[in-house]
Amino acid sequence: MALPNSSDRLANSEVCSLVNALAQAIDRHTRQVSDAVGLTSAQAIALRELPEPRTLRELARRMHCEASNATFVADRLEALGLLERRAHPTDRRAKLLHLTPAGASLRKQVVKRLGTDSPVGRLSDDEQTTLKALLERATAED
Repeated sequence: MALPNSSDRLANSEVCSLVNALAQAIDRHTRQVSDAVGLTSAQAIALRELPEPRTLRELARRMHCEASNATFVADRLEALGLLERRAHPTDRRAKLLHLTPAGASLRKQVVKRLGTDSPVGRLSDDEQTTLKALLERATAED
């Protein structure tokens, strides 16, 4: 494999810097939204990732965190009356996380607020689709 030349390394560095800046902007936006609805950022992200019942393992994967972190977040959401654990229909070792009516209502609010003034929202639908495909390709595990 050939080593990248200096202009390739510069482009790579610039791309990484821009991706990092985007991640920080999304994080700031998520914190603003979560603060406005009385949640932590992790709790708001968990709600966003629960449009349907999921196991803790699935939630952790979608939140890009360790299962223990997702468990802590789910525990807090459960204590707030926003979700409940139910038996998995086919895996007796697993529980499914179901939003309560209050959780589903708050999820709608969180998703709407996250979509309002989002850094990615500045892009057209086509640009968002292209960005999504590029990020999926860049983050794909071999």
